[in-house]
Amino acid sequence: MSAVTRHAFAAADLGASSGRVILGVLEGGRFTLEEVHRFGNGGVPDAAGSLRWDIETLYGEVLEGFRRALAREPELASVGIDTWGVDYGRLSASGELLEQPFCYRDGRTDGVPERFFAGFPAERLYAESGLQVLSFNTVFQLAAAAADPRWDEVGRLLFVPDLLNHRLTGVAAAEVTFASTSALLDVAGRRWSEPVLTHLEDAWGVPVTRVLPDLVEPGTVLGPTLPGVLDRPVPVVAVASHDTASAVVAVPAASDRVAYISSGTWSLVGLELPAPVLTEASRAANFTNELGVDGTVRYLKNVMGLWVLGECAKQWRAAGLDHTWVDLVALAEEAPARACVVDIDDPRLLPPGDMLGRLADLARETGQELPADPGGVTRCILDSLAVAYRDAIRAACALSGREVEAVHIVGGGSQNTLLCRLTAEATGLPVIAGPAEGTALGNLLVQARAMGAIEGGLAEMRAVARASSDLVTYLP
Repeated sequence: MSAVTRHAFAAADLGASSGRVILGVLEGGRFTLEEVHRFGNGGVPDAAGSLRWDIETLYGEVLEGFRRALAREPELASVGIDTWGVDYGRLSASGELLEQPFCYRDGRTDGVPERFFAGFPAERLYAESGLQVLSFNTVFQLAAAAADPRWDEVGRLLFVPDLLNHRLTGVAAAEVTFASTSALLDVAGRRWSEPVLTHLEDAWGVPVTRVLPDLVEPGTVLGPTLPGVLDRPVPVVAVASHDTASAVVAVPAASDRVAYISSGTWSLVGLELPAPVLTEASRAANFTNELGVDGTVRYLKNVMGLWVLGECAKQWRAAGLDHTWVDLVALAEEAPARACVVDIDDPRLLPPGDMLGRLADLARETGQELPADPGGVTRCILDSLAVAYRDAIRAACALSGREVEAVHIVGGGSQNTLLCRLTAEATGLPVIAGPAEGTALGNLLVQARAMGAIEGGLAEMRAVARASSDLVTYLP
C-alpha cells in the first residue's frame, strides 16, 4: 500500500440497462463505496427504426457523476469507465462522432455470421479470436456496415468506453479487454488479428486497419481530463473497460479453483485461466475466450441473464402489476420448484418485446406449460438460469481441465437470494455471493493500482476486494 493512507477514485459503470458512478475511498486496505449518480440506459430507436445508443446523453451523465464525485472528494486521484461489450462509434478525421453507435440488440446483424463464414470459416475465426459466435460480435457488426458510404469519412473507430475516454482526454486508444469482445483480436497474442482485419478489408471493403487505434492494457493512465471538462484536470485510467473484465477483478477469491458468475442484465459464467482454450471441442461448445487483467483469459459463456425477467416485469407493469424485484423473488419462493425449465439461451429471448409470449412458446415446444402468474414465471426464469449456470460451469471445467471447489456470484444477481440458493443446489458447490457492485469495485481496484495506491497483482487486489465486501455463502 502507498504511504498515503486515504485515496479516492470514481468509477463509471455503464450497463446496457442502467449506469452509475461510484465513488470509492480506499482506506486501511478496504474500499468504501458510495453511489453518487445513477441513470437509465437502453437502446433508442432512430428514424429508420434501428436501435442506437444515445452517447451524448451517456457522456453527460458520466460527466455529471464525475463532477459529483469531485465535489465530494476534491483530491480525487483518478476516474475510469467500463461498459457493456462489442459496440463502437465512428469518428471523423477531426474527431467528431459521425452518428450514434448501433446497439448490439439491433437486428442488422441477423444472418451476417453465416455470410461471413462463407469466406472466413468459423473454425479459423475461433482459432484467431477464441470468441463464442454471437451475431452482435463487432466483426459481424462491421460486416453488416460494409455498404455504408461514409467509411471514407471515418478517421477513427473507437469502442464505447474508449469513445468516452477520448471525449475526456483527447486520447484515442483501444483497451484490450474490451477489444477482445470484438473478434478482431488475436487472443493468444493480445494484438489485432492480421488475418481477420485483412479479410474485412479485402472481402467486405471495411478499412479497419486504417481506423483502429493502438491497443493498451488495463491500468494504462491515458492522461488528464481536457481543460474545462472538470473543475480541475483528473487522470483518466483505461481500466478493464469491458464490464465483465472489471467484475472478474473483484471476484473475492483466495484460490484459482473457483468459477465465477457475473450476474446482471447478462450472466457471464466461467473461469479465469492463464491461456485461451482454442480447441475444436471448445468452439463446438460455443465457449468464449476474452482477455483479462495481468495477462489472464476469461474463459466463459454468455448466458441470457436477468434481462429476461426485466422484460417480463415491463409487461406486468403495463398490465397494472407493478412488482418490485424483491416482490418477484418472494413470489417465486412460494412457487413449485422446476415446474417449468426452458432454454434460457434461446436466441428468441435476445430482443426486447413480448418476453412472456416467447417463454410460453419455449415451454410449449418442450411439452411444458409456462405458469400464468408472475411468481411462477419468475421461478421458471431463475430455475432455468441455475440449470444454465450448472451446465456452463461443468462444460468449462471439462474443456479446460480445471477443477473448481466453489462458485462466486458478483453483480446485481448476487443479491437475489433465491437465484444464489438455486445455483448452489444445481451445481452442488458452495456459492459465495458478493460484491453486488463487483464491476465498479473492479474498476476502482485497477485505478488504485495504476495510481500506486495498491501494490502487487490480482491476489493483492482481490484481498482488498474481500476486505471491502459483505459476502454470503450458500451451501448446496
